[in-house]
Amino acid sequence: MADFAEEIEICIDESKTEYIGLRIDKFLSEELPEFSRAYLQKLVDEKNILVNHNNIKSNYKLKKSDIINIYIPEPEELEIVPENIPLNIVYEDNDIIIVDKPKGMVVHPAPGHTSGTLVNALMYHCKDSLSSINGVLRPGIVHRIDMDTTGLLVACKNDAAHRVMSDKFKVHDINRVYTAICYNQFAEGTGTIDKPIARHKQDRKKMAIDPNGRHAVTHYQVIENLKNNFSLIQCKLETGRTHQIRVHMASINHPLLGDEVYGPKSKPFKSNGQFLHAGTLGFNHPITNEYIEFTSELPDYFKDALNKLRM
Repeated sequence: MADFAEEIEICIDESKTEYIGLRIDKFLSEELPEFSRAYLQKLVDEKNILVNHNNIKSNYKLKKSDIINIYIPEPEELEIVPENIPLNIVYEDNDIIIVDKPKGMVVHPAPGHTSGTLVNALMYHCKDSLSSINGVLRPGIVHRIDMDTTGLLVACKNDAAHRVMSDKFKVHDINRVYTAICYNQFAEGTGTIDKPIARHKQDRKKMAIDPNGRHAVTHYQVIENLKNNFSLIQCKLETGRTHQIRVHMASINHPLLGDEVYGPKSKPFKSNGQFLHAGTLGFNHPITNEYIEFTSELPDYFKDALNKLRM
């Protein structure tokens, strides 16, 4: 069988008996929400979805103990073009560029987000001066922050700087401090969450605490108790897993305000996404080895919410 980007196996076991008799394309569109039903039907037609190792049609109805194997092909190469998108550049030299990312901006292109990303903007601003290590979809990108997280992010303008910065992230030799508003007040002013994180077994768009996951450590400090049982905190990352702060804080009953994925679905301040800001980024320069540190002011939407919770 050809190489695939991802292989997924699902068993209709005792935990999924309610799906017996359901069409497989409908079941998979609920089980794998990151893929559209039309795309899943296409995979069936292309014989990339098997049941009990047999080809099926998209109207196949599930039976008890069925084993479904889904083979996700490698994505088609996307054409990424430079776009004249304004950037808030905090620092720039011949090796690195530090930007203050706004809420709602995706860091790098992916299916469904091929334009308007930070990479599109960097390609326009830096021209050909971006590292190539992460390929055509993520030139210059060493690390990411979520679409609705604001704040500081470093990109690299050559491969030498990229290799050094990548190593720094691997060994956690980066000072990254985030500010967040979370639900509920704390009994103690500081704490450390040391819980491994992995992809959620049922909802593939989410991450979850998992004893078999990757090591993840977040240190937090309470800055201020707020009205209506909210808290203003700072989180310092020791590791950098996907959604780490969001998953860790939710795991101790302090989900972030506005985080509809890991917290309540309500929007008290009508802001899309979590109140999480990457406010401090410090490290030794990848070429000069001089320590440099940058800070970013809280965005207006964050300040407005704080003012209302302090009144």
